[in-house]
Amino acid sequence: MSGARDEALRIAEAALFAAEAPIGLAQLAELLGDYGPPRPVLERLRADYEGHGIQLVERGGLWHFETAADLAHILRREREEPRRLSRAAIETLAIIAYHEPASRAEIEAIRGVQISRGTIDVLMEAGWVRPAGRREAPGRPLLYATTQGFLDHFGLASRRDLPGIDELRASGLLDPLEDMPASSDGREDGEPD
Repeated sequence: MSGARDEALRIAEAALFAAEAPIGLAQLAELLGDYGPPRPVLERLRADYEGHGIQLVERGGLWHFETAADLAHILRREREEPRRLSRAAIETLAIIAYHEPASRAEIEAIRGVQISRGTIDVLMEAGWVRPAGRREAPGRPLLYATTQGFLDHFGLASRRDLPGIDELRASGLLDPLEDMPASSDGREDGEPD
């Protein structure tokens, strides 16, 4: 049994190493054939590479090798250009991430202002947002959703890893008074008389 398990590990490792793009469980199951289900093999490989210069990671249900985060700076060959997003683009990206799929009208309703024509284009150019079909409603508005590139850039395995309201408050990204309900006399709760 150990020989079959070792062979399954070798096949998975070779497939992941040679793959041009991350691999899903179904694709790996085809390669493994009679060697068994891929998830235990992948978990074993992930454990084997723990603490090494490369690591096996899963993002969005897809598996791939990547440089260990603490070593990435050593291997970086290209000069990164900082991408500065406007406040409107950041707000739009957040709305799409938390409410996807979302139409332009839904984004504008949440933001309370219109989106300029280029805002979603900038997010699509960055590879973080993609068209996700059309809503079955009058006018059939185009819907937008986040991409695998969005998950990769922000180090998320899935959208479920997005921070919740409590985490955002704890990190100082939200003003704790922002969400406090007003008292019946119109003052914010906690305001002095």
